Amino acid sequence: MADKFADVDVEDIAVDSANYTDVVVDNFDDMNLNENLLRGIYAYGFERPSAIQQRAIVPVLKGHDVIAQAQSGTGKTATFSISILQQIDPNVPQTQALVLAPTRELAQQIKKVMDSLGDFCKINVHACIGGTRITDDEKAFSSGGAHVVVGTPGRVFDMINRNIFKTASVKLFALDEADEMLSRGFKDQIQGVFQLLPSDVQVVLLSATMPPEVLEVTNNFMRDPIRILVKRAELTLEGIKQFYISVEREEFKFDTLADLYETISITQAVIFCNTRRKVDFLTEKLRERNFTVSALHGDMEQAQRDTIMKEFRSGSSRILITTDILARGIDVQQVSLVINYDLPTNRENYIHRIGRGGRFGRKGVAINFVTEEDVAALREIEHYYNTQIDEMPGDVAGLF
Repeated sequence: MADKFADVDVEDIAVDSANYTDVVVDNFDDMNLNENLLRGIYAYGFERPSAIQQRAIVPVLKGHDVIAQAQSGTGKTATFSISILQQIDPNVPQTQALVLAPTRELAQQIKKVMDSLGDFCKINVHACIGGTRITDDEKAFSSGGAHVVVGTPGRVFDMINRNIFKTASVKLFALDEADEMLSRGFKDQIQGVFQLLPSDVQVVLLSATMPPEVLEVTNNFMRDPIRILVKRAELTLEGIKQFYISVEREEFKFDTLADLYETISITQAVIFCNTRRKVDFLTEKLRERNFTVSALHGDMEQAQRDTIMKEFRSGSSRILITTDILARGIDVQQVSLVINYDLPTNRENYIHRIGRGGRFGRKGVAINFVTEEDVAALREIEHYYNTQIDEMPGDVAGLF
């Protein structure tokens, strides 16, 4: 079994099914997706598939069990969302797909992505999570308004046991962040849910790592799965030039940014801060100097956020200042520069942030503002991602 799960490069697929050949489909138009789903994909802002999407969507659509092992920020959510939405018949008023996630927040995020991608498909996606009223679940299931259920294991298991969620029509079961779910102790609940699904259900498993617990799940749940692995170090860092600028004290960061501004305004850039207050402060200070910037954070109304993102996507706004809360949701093709005004407090977020500038293999530049207190964190990021972050050269303009 160990050989079957040996590491493969981003360009390779470990094929565990004799009926599948290694296919890389680098265009959504060539995936035989229905027209309304394609409209939703392009309206969402995607232009071409990411590495994991190029390799995983088609085998799922062909009916294979698939393990997609890749870090967050590689397009995993859209991979299984597109695969599921393509296979749903909106005229059948039963639940046809189930997605389990480790947290309520992630389940809600997945639902939002699926709602957006399926905006033209007339497919109802229901979030079945703890902390909400059971009557809302009952209403969603009884009205046939749950073609896809995205939920947390406890609430989903409860709904099935109460016979509120009827599983007879479920044909696809996706387990997101499987390594995290199993480390949180959901194993028994997940197995309980799986045993209540049809015996021929197709299984798609998404995991950042492949610990023994996940391997055991694949043995119990899956039939000759195709495993597609994107390595962390080769993931979104490839093609991104990374630099740091030493800043003696926090209060000197703004002048450093202002000095950079004339250079960075030639391209589209995202500037990350660790707090909403810092985003507002930075935006105000830059506007005082007559710099044109947009700001985006979680305190804003959705309509306002949508307008700002629309302006940024169109290029009418060139600099976007934001927080980590939105780092994973921003995918703008033209972004070639990311500035970490603050180093992320969580090293995992580093790849989410700088991946904004190198989405799906495009070239990009990341610049990190580093105070004396940040040096250890920067070295830890280098070690964790097996990468090198060099001091910023004098000729900044030559990087673009």
